[in-house]
Amino acid sequence: MTTPAPTSPPTPVSTLQAEAFAAGTLPPVEQVRDGVWTLAIPFAAGIPDSTLTYVLEAADGSLVVVDPGWGTEPTLAVLRDGLATIGRTLDDVGLVAVTHLHVDHLGAAAAVRNASGARVAMHPAEARAIRHQDEDRRRDDEDIARWGVPGPLRAGLVRAWGTGRRLPDVEADLLVEDGDVLPVAGRELRALWTPGHTTGHLCFVDAPDGLLFTGDHVLPRINSGLGLGGRTDTNPLEDYLASLDRLADLAELEVCPGHEYRFRDVRARAATLADHRRERGEHVAAALDTLDRPTLFEVAAHVPFRGGIASMAGYLLASALAQTAFHARLLGRSDEIRPA
Repeated sequence: MTTPAPTSPPTPVSTLQAEAFAAGTLPPVEQVRDGVWTLAIPFAAGIPDSTLTYVLEAADGSLVVVDPGWGTEPTLAVLRDGLATIGRTLDDVGLVAVTHLHVDHLGAAAAVRNASGARVAMHPAEARAIRHQDEDRRRDDEDIARWGVPGPLRAGLVRAWGTGRRLPDVEADLLVEDGDVLPVAGRELRALWTPGHTTGHLCFVDAPDGLLFTGDHVLPRINSGLGLGGRTDTNPLEDYLASLDRLADLAELEVCPGHEYRFRDVRARAATLADHRRERGEHVAAALDTLDRPTLFEVAAHVPFRGGIASMAGYLLASALAQTAFHARLLGRSDEIRPA
């Protein structure tokens, strides 16, 4: 995740979640539909945020958990307590459906599998990114060396974005492609491939219940970062814009995001997010028009990221620089940027 979007956010469906988000507290367990609940799993210690985890009951009594959250013992305790609130335990979980590979979504998957024997489902691109992360991180180090970042900041980028960064080492039991229906008795839960935030990001469509589980693809107040998973030969920005377009026919569904609160009209929210990206591209183009053979860092310094890149370090700075590179690539102007 990155910075709040610059427009009015959509109206919450869940007052409880919206009030808790505004207060910086965890919302309570909430029933969304018959046999569908949402729990809030806190981030690791010291990070004031949470993941919205969704629990769906299958016709055979087993549970599906969408994005179980962090895998630390304190956060697992929150997951156990949340399940107890609805009269269930980890033993009841038969499937963990993962929207994407980030630790705040995937982190607890292995622990849930160990406790219950549940299968872990994810897109093949996420499984690939986990398997090949050492190679990908070495190439990220090479990117950092070319970005023109001031010397004192480079070590922090390597730690947070390059070879110092680790993805959760969780193997998939079930690979889920675009359009696949998850094996859940009595439920129609269809996978929708939405690359951009990560290469193998999935949304899950529960059309009979009128629900759309969006992970980090579309959030009510946040512009999700892009290219934050495995490396890809495609442009994550271009992938993301195309993925937003795929939501146009789902406007009637209630949005169940990975953070903040539930809302409606994903089509309007997707249009706002796309407009923000196009505006950001205009700033990158203006910087390239003004500067003579700049480094990527110099281009990013002319883009109005929240607080400016001078206020950034580590993962946040790396994400801003990578997204600047994606915009230059989409504009067809990458060759105007000088490698450091």
